[in-house]
Amino acid sequence: MRRRPLPSWVHLPGVRSLSADDPWARLRAGLLVLAGILGFGTVGYMVLGLDPLDALYQAVTTVTTVGFRELGEADAAWMIFTIVLVLTGTGTVLYLLGVMLETLVEGRLGDEVRRRRMERELDALTGHVVVCGWGQVGQAICATLAAAGDQVVVVDRHEDLRPTDSIRFVSGDATDDAVLRKAGIERARALVVALDTDAGNVYVTLSGRSMRTDLFIVARATSSSAEEKLYRAGADRVVNPHAIGGTRMASLITSPHVADFLDVVMHDRELVVRIAEHDLPVGTPVAGRSLAECHIGELTGATLLAIRGKDGRFVTHPDPDVRLHYGDILIVLGTEDQHVAVQHLLGE
Repeated sequence: MRRRPLPSWVHLPGVRSLSADDPWARLRAGLLVLAGILGFGTVGYMVLGLDPLDALYQAVTTVTTVGFRELGEADAAWMIFTIVLVLTGTGTVLYLLGVMLETLVEGRLGDEVRRRRMERELDALTGHVVVCGWGQVGQAICATLAAAGDQVVVVDRHEDLRPTDSIRFVSGDATDDAVLRKAGIERARALVVALDTDAGNVYVTLSGRSMRTDLFIVARATSSSAEEKLYRAGADRVVNPHAIGGTRMASLITSPHVADFLDVVMHDRELVVRIAEHDLPVGTPVAGRSLAECHIGELTGATLLAIRGKDGRFVTHPDPDVRLHYGDILIVLGTEDQHVAVQHLLGE
């Protein structure tokens, strides 16, 4: 069975540190070259008979083409050295001036343009997912959401991250309500809280719930004692990565093939058959009808694995006489075409 690992954030195109193409790098390099030429000129004029201060003065006036006066005897050696210094130094100064202008335009104006464009894109987003925290957990979450086609807005203190087509960044403290509003939490369909501390996760969860009573919130817990607090703060789901990781590792010992199969079915979007969930929307034509009357398997070819009712309980391998209701969630196994057929049947 083929297994494909979840994509890592480093493989997402465009998500990289700004230091990889620092706009000030060439400016620093030009300044170092200019300093080297001035040092070379100072030493050269000292060899030609000037004291250190006069030699530095002569080198600066020569490189900058000010040319007040010659402080030494302009013999053949003096003139040859001055010609070499003028040619190399003047070219370096002109290059440095050009780099300074380009750096200012690309650095400051470019950052301002990118910032304004980002703000316009954030204002236009709706139905996206806000992820608080760009640590290892947050990066894995964003990679999975992006691979699924979701639009993601990451809130983190880092300021050196560039957006992609599906991932955008808001620099700031996630515990600040203004930062959450800037990320479009009022128009988001879900909030994922994945900070490094339980205290921060509880605070952000509480803030998100107070701002949106209908928002679906998934929170990270780093300890079992924090799970109940996160639920009280308003989280709809609480995930402890350490507990899940331990369970996953244990399942690879007890039932490795089952674990591999479930991992592939849930995460490999290139697999022909996958498990997906389908909500029964308002006005669905199957509301109030039994499974036997709906003929889901016969009409779509998909396999109904379970039904989750409004009370949150799962009914696995439901009997044909079980009736469907608005708000139920069907857990279905099938191909992409079969899932589309289920959507049409349910009126999604």
